[in-house]
Amino acid sequence: MTSFIRQLRLLLLGMWLGAAIVFGAAVAPALFGVLRNAGLANANELAGSIVTRLLAFINRGGFEIALFLIVTGLVVHRHRSRFAQIAEVISTAILAIMTGVSQWIISARMSASRASMGLIDQVPPGDSRRIEFDSLHRYSVIAMGVAIIAGLVAFMISSRPDRRPNRAL
Repeated sequence: MTSFIRQLRLLLLGMWLGAAIVFGAAVAPALFGVLRNAGLANANELAGSIVTRLLAFINRGGFEIALFLIVTGLVVHRHRSRFAQIAEVISTAILAIMTGVSQWIISARMSASRASMGLIDQVPPGDSRRIEFDSLHRYSVIAMGVAIIAGLVAFMISSRPDRRPNRAL
C-alpha cells in the first residue's frame, strides 16, 4: 500500500507540474496570440476569460495535491532523513500557499478588477484600474512561478529512494 501511495504522489505532482508548465509556457500565450491576431475588439477579454477558467483548475488542483502530499508524506517517507522530510513538507506547503493565494486572493481581485473595467481592451494602459490589474497579473505570474519551483523541489525529494534503517542479520 505504501508503494502505491508513493507512486500516486509522484503521478499527481508530475501531472500538476506538467499542466502548470504547459499552461504558463504555451497555452496562455497561444490563446492571447491567436485571439489578438484574429483582430477581435475584445480579444484580451476572451483570452482572459479562458485563461481564468484554466488557471482556476490548475490552482485548485495544485492546492489539493499539495495538501495530499503533506498528509501522506509523513507516513510514506518515515524512513527518510529528518532534513528530507522537512524540506518536502516546506516545499509542498509553499506549493499549497502559492496556489491558494493565487486562486482565492489574486485571481479573485483580478476578476473584480476586470468586472469594474467592462471590456479590458478598451481601457487605456494609464488608467488606474488597468494599472492595478496589470500589477495583480504580475503577482499571479510570480505566485505560479514560485509554486512550480516548489513543486519541482518536492518532486525531486519525493522521487529519491528512502533511506532504509540498518537491520541486524
